[in-house]
Amino acid sequence: MATRTNEEWLSDLRAEGETRNTALEDLRTVIQKGLPYALSRWLSPDLPQFNSLVEEVTQETLLRVLDQLDTFEGRSQFTTWVHKIAVRIALTELRRKRWRDSSLDELTENEDVPPPPGLLADTHAGPETVAERTDMLARVRRIIEEELTERQRQALLLLGVQDMPMEDAARKLKTNRNALYKLLHDARLRLKNRLSVEDIHPHEVLALFEQK
Repeated sequence: MATRTNEEWLSDLRAEGETRNTALEDLRTVIQKGLPYALSRWLSPDLPQFNSLVEEVTQETLLRVLDQLDTFEGRSQFTTWVHKIAVRIALTELRRKRWRDSSLDELTENEDVPPPPGLLADTHAGPETVAERTDMLARVRRIIEEELTERQRQALLLLGVQDMPMEDAARKLKTNRNALYKLLHDARLRLKNRLSVEDIHPHEVLALFEQK
């Protein structure tokens, strides 16, 4: 497989014919090589359904990458950007599969599991940035634990972290959409106020995790 710069990846994927086909096959190889490591915390590569998940995620990732080529800003390696897309797609699919058969306790018991190292985080981040990110995560988790009720934490986890559809989340929490909207609104308001008290601004949290 040929080694490409960011510019070469973009050029080849925008080309026609054999050049584009070769680039897509090379990118497929990159994705399928990285996914087993990225997903090993959640799903063993030895399970029979793993290969079908990887194939499904790979195909969806290739389509998503082609559709979003113009959004790549070149602030990281192109393949790192692609891996992040692949992992997000894979985790969304895993969560969707779990919703059908899992209880609320099973869904929320692992809420503090960190993302796979090296793929969701920028591999080029320096020690100082990594330390800042770790400290910020710890502070935000502490605030969530101290400020929100158990019910609010569950709602925030299901809707804000696991991206569960509103109807499914309402069913898991044994409530209705309107009550769930109110629960989530109150949780966000309490978090916003507490972050402000501790002089933490939401955009600062996001900006920290975009540093290279």
